[in-house]
Amino acid sequence: MVDRLFRRAACAALLCVASFAACAADYVQGAGSSLQFAGTYQGDAFSGSFPGFKTTFRFDPKQLAASKLDVAIPIGAATVGNDEMDPEMRGTAFFDAKRFPQARYTASKFRALGGNRYAADGTLSLRGVSKPVTLTFTWTPGARPVLQGTATVKRLDFGVGGGEWADTSLLPNDIKVTTKVVFAPK
Repeated sequence: MVDRLFRRAACAALLCVASFAACAADYVQGAGSSLQFAGTYQGDAFSGSFPGFKTTFRFDPKQLAASKLDVAIPIGAATVGNDEMDPEMRGTAFFDAKRFPQARYTASKFRALGGNRYAADGTLSLRGVSKPVTLTFTWTPGARPVLQGTATVKRLDFGVGGGEWADTSLLPNDIKVTTKVVFAPK
């Protein structure tokens, strides 16, 4: 009788552990993370970053339907590291950071691309406009898992670079966004 009770308890414990392991894990952004953008201006390459961005992620490669990604991006902190260009970029012609201090990327639809590669089909909300943007990324599991990804943002779709800056021969429409997010369990 005791042996049978022990086996039932052991089976119940294993089922609990198995069901817990099958659930998507919740993660928060840790140190060592970056969110950058790059493009060209009159043929010369430039790059910048969004310091202070915050990411939360629910992810399990075996249960992509339960995954969710949320990234809050403080637009007023955007920088290309140039004292003349930074105010212009944060101004009304580009990010208009005073009116729209934060951008947000959210995704709840994920696809496996093979190996440890995935795609997050999400929505970027920037300057009061929301449009679909796909983030392709690699996932490196571990005690401090890492998401490394890229996306292409069509800046004119969001009104970034109006007036004279709308000329795509000066500043192309496609801006490459790259991210490396180091996570810790929530």
